[in-house]
Amino acid sequence: MNLVSGSSGNSTLVGTGSTMVLCDAGVSMKKIEECLNTADHTLKDIDAIFITHEHSDHIKGLGVISRKWNIPIYATGKTISAIMGERSLGKLDPGLFIPIEKEEAVMIRDMMICAHPIYHDAADPVCYSFSDDHSKACIATDMGCFTNELVRSLSGCDYMLVETNHDIRMLEAGPYPYHLKQRILGDHGHLSNEAGGALIRELLNEHVKEIRLGHLSKENNFPELALMTVRQELLGNPFSPDPDGLPVYISERDSADIPVEI
Repeated sequence: MNLVSGSSGNSTLVGTGSTMVLCDAGVSMKKIEECLNTADHTLKDIDAIFITHEHSDHIKGLGVISRKWNIPIYATGKTISAIMGERSLGKLDPGLFIPIEKEEAVMIRDMMICAHPIYHDAADPVCYSFSDDHSKACIATDMGCFTNELVRSLSGCDYMLVETNHDIRMLEAGPYPYHLKQRILGDHGHLSNEAGGALIRELLNEHVKEIRLGHLSKENNFPELALMTVRQELLGNPFSPDPDGLPVYISERDSADIPVEI
């Protein structure tokens, strides 16, 4: 269940019958609690928080949440070091942070979580896959490109949240300074609508239940444009002759998705 997704903040709830974790906490604790409440959950239900990287739109609420709830926080060692240096988060308890290795599974009760390396302009960015005995989900955002290795790691997902950050033409013609445009368009930036669609096409399978498009730029994209572009990228895929029939949806910037059981 995606709680919020966009350039201004990101957080996703992933759960099984006995385990619930957050992937990122990039908005205020109050906002995360409001979104959790829509699915009859609270931060008290959260067993762990997994952080993809240290940018503000992925860790903004982490300080307040950690001080109130003492939830274990998992991230790579370099990302933890970068987070500890973020003064905007306030005092952090180092004992709550648990370092993880990329491509090594972490078990939280009945949920297996694996961090996968990606290309982004952060200390040690990763994306995550989550699985149990019955299903698999992945959150694949904040990357300038994707590799065959990543596709193999994320294959077989029943649910996927994939970045469609920007429309290339809107970005190029927009108000951002040149250096920021180059950063976003680069291999360590963000996936465009076309690139996100290409990744979805690689990950598409016969048992996928839901595909969410996330991390849309407020300035350089429109939800309808992202959806249309992705459907164009999925034309001729081997699993559905009509891309309009695929379960592809936009994740909202400021409100939680309807929970999906996989």
